[in-house]
This record gives sequence, structure tokens and C-alpha cells, in this order.
Amino acid sequence: MREPNETISQGLGRYLIGEKLRTLRQRKGMGLVELSKHTGLSAALLSKLERGKLFPTLPTLLRIAMVYGVGLDFFFTDERKRRVVSVVKKQERVRFPEKPGVQEVPYFFECLDYRATERKLSAYVAEFQEVAAEKARSHQHAGVEILYVMKGSLTLKIGSEEFELEAEDAIYFDSAVQHSYRRRGSKPCTGIIVTVP
Repeated sequence: MREPNETISQGLGRYLIGEKLRTLRQRKGMGLVELSKHTGLSAALLSKLERGKLFPTLPTLLRIAMVYGVGLDFFFTDERKRRVVSVVKKQERVRFPEKPGVQEVPYFFECLDYRATERKLSAYVAEFQEVAAEKARSHQHAGVEILYVMKGSLTLKIGSEEFELEAEDAIYFDSAVQHSYRRRGSKPCTGIIVTVP
């Protein structure tokens, strides 16, 4: 009789999750340390996942999938059965802080297209928080970004320049330039962010 862990390992092993994780990382030209910064997971853990020494939990796999712009089904479906249409219901979305484990979070986000496989872009709804200008963390990533403010007021700093955006304003910019978001005032501020690698 097989041990339960052996059965689970065999069942999950056929999906080749570690291989798929490595392939996605290499396609993006990322190192384990860079991926670690984007996911909040240690490089050692990510290495074990890629080598098939550990199987990721679904929340861990989802966080990695969002960095790569693929849906969870990318890891569990046959390549030939991939779908072009993907629907994400409001109640199915998962809310994440911009960076896990920090006290002052500049924004929370929910992925709007995490079920889509082999995405050409990534779309998020973001809920911006009020943080002091000096505490707004800058970040950058390859590609371009468009931000559409649905409600509230937002300051977007790109390089050394600041842009003040109101509800229904939009901005398109090169996201390889350091940028940060900061809600202005106490009223809620939400927006749609679309990134294209």
C-alpha cells in the first residue's frame, strides 16, 4: 500500500509544476532573487519549487502566477486545451497588499485576469492608500503601464516628476522608469492598472 505523501507526490508530479515554473522564469529573463522580490517568497523556496523538491500551496502558486501573467490553470491543463476566454467574477478575486509583511501599504490589488493563460497583458484593480510622500515606495518593471483612476485622487510619481490624477483621468507611461502611487486625501481611491511586458 502506498503512503499518502507518495500518492500526492505522484498525483502532482505528472503536472510538472516545477518545470513550468522554471520555463516561465527563464522566458521572463528573471533570476530567482528578482522573482523573490516580486513574490515575497525566498529564493531558496522558489528554487525547491522549480526543482520539484516541494509542491507549492495554491496561494503561493497564485502569487507566482500573477508575476508571470498566467492563470492557475496554466499549471494544471493540457497545452492543447487552453482557452482564449477567461471570466473572473468579483467574488473570486483575491486581495493582496502591494508587498507582504510591511506596515504601511501604498495599495492593495486584485488581479482581473488571473484565470487567463499565456496573457499578453496583466490587469489589476488597485485600492490606493494614503501614505506620506517619503514613504511611498518606488518600483519599476519592464514594459509599459496604463492607469485609469475610477474614483478619488491620486499622485503618481514617475522618475522625479509628479502627476496629480482625478477620477476618470488616465495616464500611459514607460514602467521601466521608477514610479510610485499615493492616494491624496482621505476619500477612497481606486483605479485599473494594465501592464504590458
